Amino acid sequence: MTIKAYLNPDFTLGKKLIFFLVCFIGIAISLGLIYLVAITVLQRDISGQRKKLALNNAFVNKVQRFFEMLIAGTSVLSFSCAYVIINHVNHLVQTGVATNLTSREKMLVELWAEGKDFVLLLLICLSCVINTILDMIIIPLKKITKEEKATIRMLAMFYVIILLMYLNRIGDESEYSPVMMYYFGLMIGRFVYFDASFKDFLIALKNMFFNLPYLILSLSLTGLLCYFGFYMKFLLERNYFIVGIFYTHLFLLAGIFLIHIVWMIISAFTRPRRTSVLSRSYLIK
Repeated sequence: MTIKAYLNPDFTLGKKLIFFLVCFIGIAISLGLIYLVAITVLQRDISGQRKKLALNNAFVNKVQRFFEMLIAGTSVLSFSCAYVIINHVNHLVQTGVATNLTSREKMLVELWAEGKDFVLLLLICLSCVINTILDMIIIPLKKITKEEKATIRMLAMFYVIILLMYLNRIGDESEYSPVMMYYFGLMIGRFVYFDASFKDFLIALKNMFFNLPYLILSLSLTGLLCYFGFYMKFLLERNYFIVGIFYTHLFLLAGIFLIHIVWMIISAFTRPRRTSVLSRSYLIK
């Protein structure tokens, strides 16, 4: 049992480019919706010369929160996907379907059987590291605060829980329920920690409520893209839907990275002149 079993051999380069283009268009439409919302809010609250500057700041902040939702969602989903694949392979070994294992594969199976909880903890830590690398180094999001990032990351867990709840209805419940319980535990710990006050709890709820639109937008975008991918047979149904969903998020990350590169190029050409606030936000400091 190798990783090739979870790949679609018919997903050729041409089909990947088509799927990437569709994902990129989906991101562009989402950014357009965010821009319309920013304009609507500012037209009601601000007028005059400050409007353009405020619009740029608001748009960049909202876009980066949306990007953080997708980045954090991908990182959390990587843990879920890894768990499902490892657990599936272990099940095949235990039932005798997978045979002729190498010494290394046998060692990994024994490690999973004896220290499953520790492996899961390691995977959770790795997903956090991946999240940090993505939103601080590869696609730096510097226009949102640490508190905003923390709130979005917490919502990303709920984002994945919703995906897993849907998968439970169409797949094997035993594959996803343990992962959901881990996420529920992490979310409860985020709300109720040992030195938290009731005021802290209310603030966390308030921050989560104000960022719910990004959760809804991300779920809508992911759902439409996954439907397109499975309908066009770009993604495989036989190897768990969660693997296809994870592939979709990888394409979304590629689209976000391309947008980041475009902003860097625009900023480089406009650097001698006065750089706009929107361009400066995507420069790597």
